[in-house]
Amino acid sequence: MTGWIARTRSTRSADSVKIAGGLSDTGRNKTVVTAISKISDRPVAKEACLVVIYGLELGKKFNLNRPQIVIGRSSKADIQIDQEAVSRNHCKIMNTGNAIMLRDMGSTNGTYVNDEMIDEYVLRDGDFIKVGRCIFKFLSGNNIENAYHEEIYRLTTVDGLTQVFNRRYFVETLEREIGRALRYRRDLSLIMFDIDRFKGVNDSFGHLAGDHVLKHLASVIKTRIRREDVLARYGGEEFAIVLPEIDGYNAMQFAEKIRKLVEVAEFKFEDAIIPVTVSIGVASLRGEIEDALEFIKQADTNLFAAKEAGRNRVVG
Repeated sequence: MTGWIARTRSTRSADSVKIAGGLSDTGRNKTVVTAISKISDRPVAKEACLVVIYGLELGKKFNLNRPQIVIGRSSKADIQIDQEAVSRNHCKIMNTGNAIMLRDMGSTNGTYVNDEMIDEYVLRDGDFIKVGRCIFKFLSGNNIENAYHEEIYRLTTVDGLTQVFNRRYFVETLEREIGRALRYRRDLSLIMFDIDRFKGVNDSFGHLAGDHVLKHLASVIKTRIRREDVLARYGGEEFAIVLPEIDGYNAMQFAEKIRKLVEVAEFKFEDAIIPVTVSIGVASLRGEIEDALEFIKQADTNLFAAKEAGRNRVVG
C-alpha cells in the first residue's frame, strides 16, 4: 500500500453544537464533546488527584486541592508538560466545591477525556485525560491514597497508552504458560505482530496520530481474543498474544483473522483516514523451546520473514 493520506471535510456549520455528550464540528474542524449534567447527577468534589499513566513522569501524582489548576507547556503552568503538541495554556481544572471541571483553553490540539475531545467536562472517578502525548487518570473519592497505590500497582502490569498488558507482564505470563504446557503436555502458541511502516504514520500525520493508531489497534484486537489469551504491547509498535491450549494450525488461522481485521478497520485521526496493516509471526511450543526468550525469538524470526516477504502477511 503506497498511499498514506485520504482526507474528508465537514460540511456542517461551524457553530453547530449538540449538547450533553453529543458531537459537533467546530470552526477548527474538530469534534467537541460538551458534557452537561444535572446538578443532582454531578459528583461531589472530595479528595481528588491526577496520576500520570503515560508520559515522562510515569506514576507522578498531582493533588487537585486548589480552586484552579492550569495544565500547559508554559513554565508558569501549574502542571507543565514540555511537549510541542501541548499549548502554552492548554486546559484548566476547576474545583467548584460541588464538582471538578475540566475546560479546554483554546488549545491547538485539543483536550481529550476518554478519547473524546471536550470543551468543558465534569470529571468522574476513573476518567482518562489526554493532553498532548501525556495521559492522566483522574482519581476521586474518600480514600484516594489507596486508589493511588492501586493505580501504581496497575502500572506495573498495564501499558498506559493502549491499556493492554505491558512487556513485563507478558514475559512473566509466557514463562508461566510454558512451564504449564510442558508439565501437562498442553498446546501453547505465540503471536508477535507489528504495524507496517509505522514510522511513515508518525512522519506523515504526527506522533499524536501514531499514538491514536496504537491505541485503536489494541482496542480492535481486544474484542477478538478469548478471556484466557494475553494481549500485550511488547514495545513501540510491536504487540504479542499468548494463546494457551492453541496448536500451530489454529494459531495460524487466528493470526490470519487478526491480519484481515486490521486491514479493513478504519483508523481515523481528526480529518485523516490512516491505512494500517500488520505483519505477523507465529510460533508454537516445541521440545527445543525451554524459556520465554527462545519462544519470543522464534516468533520474532517469523515476524521478520513476514516483513521481508512484503508485509501485511502471516508467517509461521
